[in-house]
Amino acid sequence: MNSPLSAIVVMGVAGCGKSSIGAAIAARSGGRLIEGDAFHPAANIEKMSAGIPLDDDDRAGWLILLGKELQATLTSGERPILTCSALKRRYRDALRHAVPDLGFVFLELTPAEAEKRVLARPGHFMPASLIESQFAALEPPHGEPLTLALDATRPVKALAETVNDWLKPCGERSLAQTA
Repeated sequence: MNSPLSAIVVMGVAGCGKSSIGAAIAARSGGRLIEGDAFHPAANIEKMSAGIPLDDDDRAGWLILLGKELQATLTSGERPILTCSALKRRYRDALRHAVPDLGFVFLELTPAEAEKRVLARPGHFMPASLIESQFAALEPPHGEPLTLALDATRPVKALAETVNDWLKPCGERSLAQTA
């Protein structure tokens, strides 16, 4: 691997672009994309589809599954690129417990932009009515180790390039890198 980071979590509220950015990062870095939403149990999907926010208990088993998937991907010799809201510090810490040198890419955007994006997303179980609860639960990871915060309104290609540069060992990074 090119980086001290064994795995990456692309995180943020609904509509921030986790799937698009995660896929672009995986393509650029040779990593394996893991869609966190695919690991939600049916009860969580039903709850969100009904406009009911998930609570810590709803997310606990999901986070354990994601941690195991991160570990299995690493064991297979691949770098996992996980998309996961990881809204609270305790959720990120649960994932860090599974993979200690885990990096987080935090995609930031405003509630208005998140709502606009979710409304334009056809066929997804997450309704725009849950955006407010996502921001209420969000504990931004500013100051946490191995975390890169990015403006989610930037173009996908530019965001993926910034993350790719971040993943390079220090000696290979551009001196002009900005997040």
